[in-house]
Amino acid sequence: MPTYIVLLGPPGAGKGTQAQILAERLTLPHISSGDIFRENIKNETELGKAAKNFTNKGELVPDDLTIAMIKERFSRPDCKLGAILDGFPRTPNQAVALEGMLQGFAGKVDLVPFITAPTEALVERLSGRRTCRANAHVFHISFNPPKQADVCDFDGSELYQRDDDKPETISHRIEVYQQQTAPLVDYYRQRGNLVEINGFAPIEQVSDQLIAALKK
Repeated sequence: MPTYIVLLGPPGAGKGTQAQILAERLTLPHISSGDIFRENIKNETELGKAAKNFTNKGELVPDDLTIAMIKERFSRPDCKLGAILDGFPRTPNQAVALEGMLQGFAGKVDLVPFITAPTEALVERLSGRRTCRANAHVFHISFNPPKQADVCDFDGSELYQRDDDKPETISHRIEVYQQQTAPLVDYYRQRGNLVEINGFAPIEQVSDQLIAALKK
């Protein structure tokens, strides 16, 4: 039976990093809703064209379009053994739709790791990011500093702090995430497959917590 994992966690909790590590360890594809949107829009698929009408206006892509893109992704050969979902579902309604969809692939959501960390730590982690202007290489002033301050190691362009990496913006993003995701966290907790993971621990320890939770 295929294995499906839904990763939840606020901005800066390390969800993307852990999704990649899990994908390698379990030989499962890491499916990010953002990547799927970009792929469909770039390839000008029918779904991508429809989604672009909303993203161009700064509006959320409707559930039916998002679900159709996810379903198409699940139908590809690399998803035969399951997948790790990141960024979907975002609401209980999407979670119900996901369950119905997975029945068609003879699967179900096996585990929902909820990676958490104190808000102050998340703000510090995200506000330290610096991005290069030329090719968007990412550094961190504490965890992955450039060899020369404010200069990209790879192309020599200026490193800058994006607006959405500024402390006040990050605090707002985390607050919005918590408000929007609280019903989804409750939904999975009631179904008995939510596991809280301490995302404030070192990366390797977080990965070990995830693997241990999956084995249980």
